[in-house]
Order: sequence, then structure tokens, then C-alpha cells
Amino acid sequence: MTRQWKVLVALIALLAGSGAAVLPAQAATWESGDKWGTWSNGGYTVRNNVWGGGAGPQSIWANSYRNWGVWANHPNTGGVKSYPHVSRAVGKRISALGTLSSSFGVSRPGSGSYATAYDIWAGNNAYEIMLWMNKQGAVGPIGSRQATATVGGHTWDVYKGTNGANEVFSFVRTGNTNSGTVDIKAVMNWIRGRGWMGDVTMGEVQFGFEITSSSGGLNFSTTSYSVTSS
Repeated sequence: MTRQWKVLVALIALLAGSGAAVLPAQAATWESGDKWGTWSNGGYTVRNNVWGGGAGPQSIWANSYRNWGVWANHPNTGGVKSYPHVSRAVGKRISALGTLSSSFGVSRPGSGSYATAYDIWAGNNAYEIMLWMNKQGAVGPIGSRQATATVGGHTWDVYKGTNGANEVFSFVRTGNTNSGTVDIKAVMNWIRGRGWMGDVTMGEVQFGFEITSSSGGLNFSTTSYSVTSS
């Protein structure tokens, strides 16, 4: 083994033990360390989206909109640091949609503080609908608990509040799951049935990891994803 290879092997071992990024076995189709890094693929958009104050380094990779992930090293402090996600624009009123559903699968760490969540925008971003599929650590939704509801194929604790810019409806699944299918139109109709919003136009359906802390470096990945509508 040459001296150069010995140095490389030693460096890889050091990074692996330090919580540094674990990338796919082969080079990804797209990678970025830019906090606003963006990549379009198959009608979807993948975003690194490091937007919160006090954030640490975060890098993103993707082979497709179905298969992407991030390594994030955010300090153990309060407040959301980032929301790396994949999105698809819908652009129809709720009543004009025959169906709107999504399926997902993720691999996620057992430490840190984060939620794996859909972030769905409607009414020209006047309404934000979050569907928390799993959560880890010291995280919680905006607003106050309104009800427990079984809708869209899951049972949720439902919260209603505001972040100062828009109304936020958070559906927190009563048990964590790493894969599944959600009937988003059914959720939107449930919200309408409560009188919380009208027949608004759907904007983007986003899905990813809302990360508050991941000290030391943690890896998150999406192993499958799709949004279907008619």
C-alpha cells in the first residue's frame, strides 16, 4: 500500500468515527453543501433549505426525487435549523382534485431532535398543513391541541396555531412510522369541514426532515417518495 493510500484510509476511518457525512456507496447524481442548494428531477424539486438561526453545517445528496438524503450537524439548541425536503407543485383547488395522495419511506437516526414531516402549502401560502409521520427528541407542533382524528389513513393529534405569517395546522401521528401512504385530499377536506379554511388552491406538497438538533453529525435519507393527483 502506498503512503498516499495509507493517508486516505486513515482519513476515512477518522471521519467515520467522528460523525461525519456518510454518503452513498457510489457517488450521488447531485450533491451540495450550499444551505440553499436546489435540484430539479422528474417534476420534483429537492432542497437543502438550511434556514434557521444558529444552524451548523449540512450537506445534501440525491440520486432522484425518490432517493436523497442529508448529513446534518446542528447544535443541541432550541429552534428549527433546517427543513431539507422534496416538493411537488399541485396548483388546483381542493374541490377540483379527484385525488391527492403521497407515499414515502425513510431511514432516520435514533438520536437528535427532529420530525419527519409533510409541509403542505395552500391558499397562496396563507395556510400551512404539517403531517408529522414520526418525531424524535424535544420537538413539538405550533399551537394548541384541537382533536384526535382518524383521517387520510392515519390517526393524529391535531393542533391549530399561527407562526405570525400564516395559519398552521399540525397533524401529529399518534405513533411513529417510517413508511406509508397519506390521503392528503381527505385531510384537506377534514380541515374544510371544521371551517378552518375554504376551497383554496393547493400549492406545494413538501416532504422531508425538520431538524432542530443533530449534534455530532447525523444522517437522514428518503428511500421512496411520490405524489399523485388527478
